[in-house]
This record gives sequence, C-alpha cells and structure tokens, in this order.
Amino acid sequence: MSDPLELDDFYDLTLLTDLAVSPDGTRVAFVADEFDRAEDERRSSLFVVPADGSRDPHRLSRASDASAPAWSPDGSKLAFTAARDTDAEIEVTRSPDGDGDPESADADTESEDDSRSEVDGDEDAGDGTEDGANDEPKPQVWAFDLELGGDARQLTDFEEGAEGFDWGPAGERLVVAARDPTDDQREYLKHRREEDGPVVTERLQHKFDGRGWLDEVTTYLFVVDYDTRETERLDDAYGGGAREPATGLQPTWSPAGVAASDDSSDGSRIAFLSNRTDRPDDNYVMDVYTVAPDGSDLRKLTDSDLTAGRLRWHPDGDQLAFVGGDPENWYRPSEVFVVEAETGASESWSGDLDRTVARYGRPSWDGDDLLAAVGDEGLTRLARFREDGDPERTFGAQGRDRTVEGFDARGGTAAVVLSDPEDGKDLFTADLADVESGDDIELHDGAGTGEAEPRRLTALNDDLLADRHTPESRRFTFESDGDEVEAIAYFPDDFDPEDPSPRPLVASIHGGPISYDAPTFSFEHAYLTGQGYVVVRTNYRGSSSYGRTFSEQIRGEWGPRETADVLAAVEAAVERGWAAPGRCFATGFSYGGITTGYLVAESDRFAAAAAEHGVYDFRSAFGTDDSHVWWENDFGLPWENEEGYDAASSITDVGEVDTPLLVTAGGEDWRCPPSQSEQLYVSVKKQDVPARLVVYPDEHHNIGDPDRAIHRLRELCKWFERHDPGS
Repeated sequence: MSDPLELDDFYDLTLLTDLAVSPDGTRVAFVADEFDRAEDERRSSLFVVPADGSRDPHRLSRASDASAPAWSPDGSKLAFTAARDTDAEIEVTRSPDGDGDPESADADTESEDDSRSEVDGDEDAGDGTEDGANDEPKPQVWAFDLELGGDARQLTDFEEGAEGFDWGPAGERLVVAARDPTDDQREYLKHRREEDGPVVTERLQHKFDGRGWLDEVTTYLFVVDYDTRETERLDDAYGGGAREPATGLQPTWSPAGVAASDDSSDGSRIAFLSNRTDRPDDNYVMDVYTVAPDGSDLRKLTDSDLTAGRLRWHPDGDQLAFVGGDPENWYRPSEVFVVEAETGASESWSGDLDRTVARYGRPSWDGDDLLAAVGDEGLTRLARFREDGDPERTFGAQGRDRTVEGFDARGGTAAVVLSDPEDGKDLFTADLADVESGDDIELHDGAGTGEAEPRRLTALNDDLLADRHTPESRRFTFESDGDEVEAIAYFPDDFDPEDPSPRPLVASIHGGPISYDAPTFSFEHAYLTGQGYVVVRTNYRGSSSYGRTFSEQIRGEWGPRETADVLAAVEAAVERGWAAPGRCFATGFSYGGITTGYLVAESDRFAAAAAEHGVYDFRSAFGTDDSHVWWENDFGLPWENEEGYDAASSITDVGEVDTPLLVTAGGEDWRCPPSQSEQLYVSVKKQDVPARLVVYPDEHHNIGDPDRAIHRLRELCKWFERHDPGS
C-alpha cells in the first residue's frame, strides 16, 4: 500500500506545459513548470530532448519563465518568450532615463541596437496595472543558437513586451506582435501605472480577466531582423476585438514562394488574426488575414463568420489550416478548416466527425493530410483529416484510460503529451507514418525494439510518485432523463470497485461548461483519493466531446440538466457500493462552482459543498465580468430576458439552501467577480446555514501561487471533514 501524497509534495511536481518538434523531426523542445519552495513561485524552464529517446532531456534555461518555444527553419536556433532581465547588449544602448533614445547612447554603441526607440508593445491588452510596476521585466523574444552554444540572446526590446511571434522562412527575420501606444496613450498608461490615475475608457469590452482594465492601444505586427534587431511595423497588420486578449494575433509566417505576385522578395506571406467588424468589442469573431512581409497587399481570408485560431501553413505555402468555431454558438463543435492562400477559398475538413477540436496544439501537416487533437467522448485523442473524406481516429494504442494534453508534429515525427491518472504526465514521440488507427502499438520507455513504437522521452515525476498513491480510474455510464451520461471515477488506495466497501465521495464538477473531463493525472485527484475519497467527475449534458446535440441541450437554459446529471452520477456510485450515501460532497470551480450553486439550491443530497470562483446572479454579473458577449449569445440581454437570467441564477433560489457551503473567490477575478461569491456567502449565512468565505487576494480566475493551491485543497478537506457524519 502506497503512502498518500502530502500537500507539500505539490512543490516537488514538474508539469510539462508546451512543446515544439524541430523541422527535421529529430528533436523536441518543451517547457516544464517547476515550483520554488523558498520563493513560493511557479517558474518555467526550457528543455531539448532527442526525438528518438537516445539521451535524457537537456536543460537550456532554469527558472526563466520561458514559453512558446519555436525552432528556426533550419533547426539551428530555438526562440522563446520570457520576462528576463534585459540583455547587456541592449542595456548599454539605453539612456539613463530609460527612454531608449539612440542619440543618448554611448558614442561607441553599434547602430544595430538603435531600433529600440522606434517601437513599443506588450502582450497584455490591458493597462498593465495587473502586472506590477512598469520597471518589471516584460516578456521579450529570446533565442538560443544551438550550434554556437552560450546563453540566449534577446531579440526584441518592446517597451511593453512582445506577444506571439514566428520565424521567417530563411531564419533571418521574425514577425512579432506587440502593442504600440501613441504618445497620448503612453502618457495615460504612465499616469495609470505610476500615479494610480483614473481609468478612462470608451471600450465596450473594458476589462478582461488576467489583463485588467483594457485600453485603446493597438497591437501591431513588427518584422524584426535577427542579426541587427531592427524592426519595421506593418501598419495594416493589427488586431482588435473582444477576443484579442484571449487569442492574440497569432502571427504565422509562410514558407517562401507562396505568392510570386507579391512585392516581397521571397513571395512569403504572414497570416494573423484580427476582428475588423463594425462592433469588434461586441462579438467573438476572429478573422484570418495575410499580409506581405513589407506590409503591403493585405488580404482577408475569412468572412467574419468564425472565431478562427491556431494557424498552420502547409509546407508548400499554398494553403493555411486553422481551427474555427461559431462566434455565436460555442456549443457547436469547432472544426478544422483549410483556406487557399491565393484565392481565399476555404472549406471544413471536419466532415461528419461532430467532435470539437481540442485546445492542445495546432493542426499539423503530414504531407497533404492534417493531424489534430480532438475531444472524443471524454478523451482527447488524435485524428487525421483529409480534403476528400471524413476524419479518421488515430493512435489507437492510447486507449481510453489516458488522454492527450499536448501535441505537435513536424519532419515525420509526432510528439504527444500523455496524461495518465496513475503514471503522471510525460512526453512521447512516434513516427508519423505509424500514427494510425491500429491498436498494436505499445507505449514503452526509451528507443525500444522498433522505430514504429512511441517512445517515452521524459520521466518528470517518477521519483515523486514512486512511493506515493495515485488513483486507479474507471469510466461508468448511467441514465439521466433518458440520456446516457458518462462519468469518470477515481478510487482510493486498497479499493476494489468490483468488491467495494463504501467510501466518502466528492462530486468534482468540471468548468466550461463547454469542456469535458478525461482520465488525467491531477494532484488534486491523487490527494483527495489519498485521503480516502472516491472522486467522481461527470461529463454532464452541455459538455463538449460528445457531439453538438449533447452539448447544445443546455444552451440558454443553464442548471436543470447539469444538476440532474451530477446527482444521477452520485446515485450510480452509491448503487455500485462505491459511496456511502450520507457521506457525499460536491465541489467545482468556475462553471463547476456555478453548478454547485444550483445543486445546493435544489437538493439536500450533499453533506457539505464548496462553490469555487463562480457566478450566482447573472443579472448583477452582466457588465461587471468580462463575458457580456457570451451572456447575450446564450440568454439575450438582461433587460429583455429577466426571466431567463433569473432562472440561470442560483441566487434566485438561495432561500432553499441548507447545505453547509464553502465559497471561494479570487480578489482580481473578472471572469467570475468576487462580489458574486460574497453575495452567495452572505445570503446563505443570513439563513444561519454554516458557511465560510475564502478570498485569494490578487488572484485571477485561477489559483496561481503554490501556497494558495495548497491552501485551497486544505480548506476543501477541512470543510468536508468538519461536516462528514462518518468522520
């Protein structure tokens, strides 16, 4: 019997967060998050590992907050973004007051750095107040020269930081997205940041979670010379719209020769996202545009009927693949589209798949086919898309007991991050030619006996988990209102689901609602099951990955179906002998918190519950959160549909609550504002129902700092233990 995880073990986790396969398919770069116990910080490091598993991963950076690794076209350099101290080469060109005026730099400074004063930018779409003082390092683009060796070299020095970027086809230039304030806007930002000045805006989308108060500064694309760092702004290539803070511009540079008619010397094009509709802050449209590298010949490739993203050029440069969703109906599965770069003719390659394209990675070309991760009945797996035919599910060896949480493919190599509830999350590779639908491919460590078999390249948490409990999981189905619904159960140690002794149960409810649970490694699941709980995660009606009809059932009517499905899952677990009937608890974060609010207002099934970071009064939330477009798409406007908004609000029936309730919030959560949690807490407490409020200052719609993640789990367990009739 293994020892249970301790809360402090959280600091020993290593989490793989991003990956990129080299152009020739021989190496994989990846980002891993580690936790600094002394500083109580989460830090990101960059690694490179041979794709054949012949050597252990090599660490390129330590605790550098690296992200978004991108290989140069010849594979000799690896660029990334990071908020690090300024490169000494650039620092020497700065004037004493930091304005970057090249005329004030030392006389012997080389002119290659004189471009500093020409541009300003930022990955944040807000006024920067959520990111601290203006003198803190901003994200910039850096690059390792893997042939010459040495430390990374800083390539950009935008005053407000750099956002997305991509390499040019020759590896001599990059395209970078960055904010570029006017003089008046810069003065406003300085007043806001340094003097705590007032917020002044005329934007409809005036705030965004994690970004703060939004301003009117425009994000442009800049072409940056690798050697000289000289920059040129592409004046017609700019972003905008309510979704830009979430998606960015996603600049993507084509291979050379895509359009010989262009003025650019190599015929390449730069694709990017923008919303240029009449009311860009009042819809979720994101269109695909292309522009020549010199800023000429702007073209719009989509018709303002999609939320586009995750762009990938065909290796020949004549086609562009992207993922597109319905900007007015997020319940409709997103699809893989391919657009002709010259004509703008586009079509969906998703056919009759009726499965959403998952958020993990961009579609990847394999010849003239595309591979992409899709959500498929509570699982993320790979699918192959073709122009003339329905998609095919691939990588059958994955099974249904683990899920894909990262994907990239280039140079004949596919790299996937596989997450397994018992074994953790690690990086694997396989030859693209062998990523087919057959079930005879076995996962194993190292290069193994055959090149066709996927190779495990990392063992990030093996030492931590070697003598710690991790849960066995099992899918189970049940009927709810005549529909078949699926859930995933995670079991305690020394528990036999075929011959069980009932245990306390936690109904842990996923957010979204347009998302889904898959069998995955989770510290929370491992910790709760280590404390003796059975954890049940329900893919209630409204979840994605089960098709459009299943997901759309809750559109415009939140509450009844999700509540019924979670309750039915609990009853199914009780009937199987897994759960003690009087020792059931509920919790959920974001939409899971919203659903918890519905549950306690409509049922006394649970001994205690925890509603985390949710919305409980949609009328009062409208305009105070960052989701006004979503609410209008689902419910209309609150002054036109008061009944619909009230029906979706658990506060309407809060007088029925008699379940002890823990309520949590982030102090700077603008997706689900903390005032919502306060309103629910006070309303329950007024009725003399046991209630507890926990607010995490400065946190957005997540729990970021390690000590707070630990505190949250401790609070959950203490609350459940306090109200457990069997404890």
